Amino acid sequence: MYKLKVLEPVSKRLIIATLLLLTSLQVWAAQVSGFRVWADPAKTRAVLDLDHKTSYKLFTLQNPHRVVVDLKGSSIETPLELDKEHAGVITGVRYGQPDKDTLRVVFDLSESAELKSFLLDPTAQYSHRLVIDLFAKSSRQKSSMTKHVADISKPNRDVLIAVDAGHGGEDPGAIGKKKTREKDVVLQIARELKKAIDAEPGMQAVLTRKGDYYVPLRERYEIARKARADLFVSIHADAFSKRSVRGSSVFVLSARGASSEFARLLADSENASDLVGGVTLSDKDDMLASVLLDLSQSATREASNKVAGDILGALKRSVKTHKNHVGRANFMMLKSPDVPSVLVETAFISNPGEEKRLTEKEFQQRMARAITHGVRNYFYSSPPPGTWIAANRADSRHIVARGDTLGTIANRYHISLARLRTVNKIRGDVIHVGRELIIPTS
Repeated sequence: MYKLKVLEPVSKRLIIATLLLLTSLQVWAAQVSGFRVWADPAKTRAVLDLDHKTSYKLFTLQNPHRVVVDLKGSSIETPLELDKEHAGVITGVRYGQPDKDTLRVVFDLSESAELKSFLLDPTAQYSHRLVIDLFAKSSRQKSSMTKHVADISKPNRDVLIAVDAGHGGEDPGAIGKKKTREKDVVLQIARELKKAIDAEPGMQAVLTRKGDYYVPLRERYEIARKARADLFVSIHADAFSKRSVRGSSVFVLSARGASSEFARLLADSENASDLVGGVTLSDKDDMLASVLLDLSQSATREASNKVAGDILGALKRSVKTHKNHVGRANFMMLKSPDVPSVLVETAFISNPGEEKRLTEKEFQQRMARAITHGVRNYFYSSPPPGTWIAANRADSRHIVARGDTLGTIANRYHISLARLRTVNKIRGDVIHVGRELIIPTS
């Protein structure tokens, strides 16, 4: 008994000391297992994958321009290959060992750049990551030159729609059985949607991202707000555990809770994109203070619900839909307090048939046309004052969808029920799905 009393605390101290030593080694020593570069209009991002968290130092050199990263007690297990298509300001990468305790990685640059760096904890398919953002002067100028801002004081202006392709860059989104990546197909659909919208008189679209790079969720709706957009449409392609599940869906923001368990899981998945995309959330409070204002604004919610209903109605006439009603959940990218916002899940990339269709130009264009028709129906029924549509719209058309009544159609287009009946020569209340109704402008 005496020996046990002496040895027990000693063994505990040894165990604690050993664990602390191992933890220290894990923090300071790491292997670089991967390397990627992405460029967007504002910056170039370099990412080093690490098997453990490590200590690092970062500095720049001139003549020629270089960025040097020293990783404490680290090693490298794979060659660092530069993808020149996405390399941005980085023209080359190399590495060496200036001393036995340091791994040095050097990025050659085409010009000087300001730096920002941070470590990310493991998430989704990624382990620890060291993220280095390089802000070159030419990239900042290009970014400011490509911003589109609607002139709301201009008479007969176009309505402006912000089209948001989900995911991008570090965040591939959902991945199909054939390795189709959500970030790629939704960007293609977003480009087709912009073409379709731009072809409509009195309508114009702007993309939140134009290439394969990641835009943080809050920045997506901030782009729409700064552009003074009349509508924000986010394009996605969902995945589900059952491969048989298929169809398109439309969602709006819910301030109270999700309309279904599926909607909640979907929102949770989409809201986690910032962690996968490589965004540090430590400085989010300043932006939250500027945009998460009064989310109970009834006008924005009402407009979001209306345009979502119009888009869903147009999708029903063109493609298979997953649900017959608009879904609601707490999606971060839909939280603009003053821009009506909707999220369109174009198809289930986890369904083999829909995965194939998502890659086909014909389906992408059909999806874009359907969304455009829904957006057009909304703006022709509720045109913003001072727009070309408000000044020039003629009698529009409405195709009766399942669930429509004369009363709901009249309310949607802000006309009297008697006027709707008279123009369309309707007696009584019976209307048939698929009938085309004339919607008078006044």
